Amino acid sequence: MKPFLTIDHLLYLLLAFIIMSFSSYTMLSMAGGIQRARPGRLFWLAGAAAVFSLGAWSMHFVGMLAYDYVISVGAMTILPLFMTGGAALFALSFLLRSGHPPSILRQLTAASILAASLLLLHLMCLLAHHAGHFRFDPIYIAAGALSFLGATVAAFHLHAKYGGKFRPLCSLLLASGALSLHVLALAGTIVSKRMSPPDYRLGDYVLLMGLLLALAVIVIFAFSIIAWVADRRYGLINERYRLIVENSIDAIAVISGYDWEFINRSGQRMFEIENESEMVGRSIYQFLYSGHHERMSAYLRPVLRRHGKEKKRGESPPIELDWVTAKGRLINTEVILSESTFAGKPIVVVIIRDISERKKNEELLINSEKLYVAGQLAAGIAHEIRNPLTSLKGFLQLMASGRSTSSHYFDIMKSELSRIEMIVSELLMLSKPQVYEMDFADVRVMMLDTALLLESQAALYGIEIKADYGQEPLWIYGVDSQIKQVFINVLKNAIEVMQDGGEIEIRLRAEDDEAVISVTDGGPGIDEEQLSKMGQPFYTTKDKGTGLGLMVSYKIVDNHKGRIRVSSELGIGTTFEIRLPCRSHSVRSAFREPESGASAG
Repeated sequence: MKPFLTIDHLLYLLLAFIIMSFSSYTMLSMAGGIQRARPGRLFWLAGAAAVFSLGAWSMHFVGMLAYDYVISVGAMTILPLFMTGGAALFALSFLLRSGHPPSILRQLTAASILAASLLLLHLMCLLAHHAGHFRFDPIYIAAGALSFLGATVAAFHLHAKYGGKFRPLCSLLLASGALSLHVLALAGTIVSKRMSPPDYRLGDYVLLMGLLLALAVIVIFAFSIIAWVADRRYGLINERYRLIVENSIDAIAVISGYDWEFINRSGQRMFEIENESEMVGRSIYQFLYSGHHERMSAYLRPVLRRHGKEKKRGESPPIELDWVTAKGRLINTEVILSESTFAGKPIVVVIIRDISERKKNEELLINSEKLYVAGQLAAGIAHEIRNPLTSLKGFLQLMASGRSTSSHYFDIMKSELSRIEMIVSELLMLSKPQVYEMDFADVRVMMLDTALLLESQAALYGIEIKADYGQEPLWIYGVDSQIKQVFINVLKNAIEVMQDGGEIEIRLRAEDDEAVISVTDGGPGIDEEQLSKMGQPFYTTKDKGTGLGLMVSYKIVDNHKGRIRVSSELGIGTTFEIRLPCRSHSVRSAFREPESGASAG
């Protein structure tokens, strides 16, 4: 048995240690660490296994030179290189199969596979030249295996926990463990008969061995440079993504199965936790509002069920979910769920935006709109009731002055009071469908009543109402009070826009089975843009108008299967044309020529 260690061994052992350290560092870099999943995962693992096997093979031969062993270079010495590479690939794949940091048992199993492959490398290289002439001391072999197992498990554990920061130390641990196993295996190898090649071939063997070692070292250093460049590149990419994710104003999280896998700082603040460990590894349902559990499960169940079988759905439309923070506060959120994979497992990337303030603002806005609509409705009600009240006031003043005692005025006043009563009744029944009493009526009668009603108001503005009622009745089927309301709104608008006086022309005629009522004023006219908005709720061209009068008029005419057309020329005037379906009726019309005021054509 060779001495355990002498001064002559140091140079070779130091070289072997350096080679193994570089190969270990390269292996850890190319494998991407215990917790990292790189693109082209199999390629990187295969490269890492190849570098490790080259380093172990080179370390073995340099160590053999330290103990004056002469080994023939042939198939039996090259084959262990590939066997060690295969064992290393299997060990790394087993170690990195899970996305979580590997357990101690998994680390120990991977280290055992590597230890077995190194012992097999030692055995096969001895068999290449000393077949049948050596035996092992089990104590040394066991000590070497234990030293490698301890160093390797420690290296894997540190690298899994701290990543790249402790990679140099992890590499030194792996190299120390591998060299200890090799030295102890050599020290425990008892050769009963040394074999050596002939002298004339010794120089060739040494030269070939040197070339192979040089080539192995070059490959190891080349892979080390590639791994360093790749690791730096991926490190920069990871840092960039980390900065984006960690500085996002929205919570970004990863769900694996039904548990939290990751949560960024914004998410920690949103859920009122001090550290991500308070959420990571826990069920998402601990923080999700109970009323939304089934909604989330409906999304996650298909993701887990179809993994690897169907095409991913990708990003889902935003959904609103409520969560409960660690302090019990309820938050309203908008959530975007995106299906993906990580380390071969299905995951769901979640972007959570707190919309609690937006919800409050929306509620305030809705309440504000309700108040605004209520105010507009009140203004419209006042507008509709003020019209008949103004007429009643005018007639009372005329009667009080003794200038007119026409009995026809009493009928009109009674009609206006009935219209006020109808408006109030409609308000009381606003939330219920209302049944109107429809009947046949002559449009000429309704227009005559309206013209007489507004005659006094027109006179105050110096306006004369000229009407052509036609000779034949224009029967329609509808609600008398509603049609009169339309006429009143149109005529009042015409009167109000003619501040300098003038004439309002009213013409009634039958055309294509329709009763056509046109009202033409001599006002300033309306441009095309305003015409396109005519009849819209709350749109008006008057300073103190509400826009409800015309809106109601359009609605009434539409309910009677009619339509309103408006034409206008700036500086000339505007014409409102109301078309209602005509009906045949044999009853005599109650229309009679006006006694005074509005002229009949």
